Amino acid sequence: MLNKVPEVTLYFWIIKILCTTVGETAADYLNVNLGFGLTNTTYAVSAILAIALVFQFRLRYYVPTVYWLAVVLISVVGTLITDNLVDNLGVALTTSTAVFAVALAATFAAWYASEKTLSIHTVVTSRREAFYWLTVLFTFALGTAAGDLLAEKIALGYWKSALVFGAAIGVVTAAHYLLKLNAILAFWLAYILTRPLGASIGDYLSQPRDKGGLALGTTGTSVIFLVAIASVVTYLTITKRDRTDLAAPKPATA
Repeated sequence: MLNKVPEVTLYFWIIKILCTTVGETAADYLNVNLGFGLTNTTYAVSAILAIALVFQFRLRYYVPTVYWLAVVLISVVGTLITDNLVDNLGVALTTSTAVFAVALAATFAAWYASEKTLSIHTVVTSRREAFYWLTVLFTFALGTAAGDLLAEKIALGYWKSALVFGAAIGVVTAAHYLLKLNAILAFWLAYILTRPLGASIGDYLSQPRDKGGLALGTTGTSVIFLVAIASVVTYLTITKRDRTDLAAPKPATA
């Protein structure tokens, strides 16, 4: 099996932020605009995600269309999980943020205990891939809760929240390149922070002006970002610029 995760390039981060934005706006579109409701939307998108992950796990190497489809869907599901806890079950944003932070930390701990690495450059077994996707799910759920906590509960506003999370990513980037912060740690910190960044951008673009947004609506925002994702993924599929060729280590022979 070859590595199932793309090379971390500028394209990776562009699509990741686009996906996080779609996760926020698409969840709102299905839930509110189409009137599916949180529960039905969660069931429907989770079922589609499960199908996408079946295809993803059956592949023996990274395929951009399948991989990024799974990321888009898991971003929506992560958003819906948090929204269900907060809106349907009345769990406070502070509590949900803390719970998902603990869940994410526990997943990292279990992953490292099992595989002795958290590197996405060695996702070459099904077990590592399972840890990877569970981690991604919790980063989206945590990012949704943290983004809403800062923008709505603390009332910082959407665009200011985006600036805060963007600045935090800048600090992590600088720490990696200037202070030699561990590459794996820097990657996951940036990965976690892109979720609330994208969510804040999505809310800022889609929410009405009286709520601090630009009133583009969830439909328009989702379409714009989905087209952008499709364009970049198509480019990567053709050029293979983010393809990795790391194979699973072969067992030692006598």
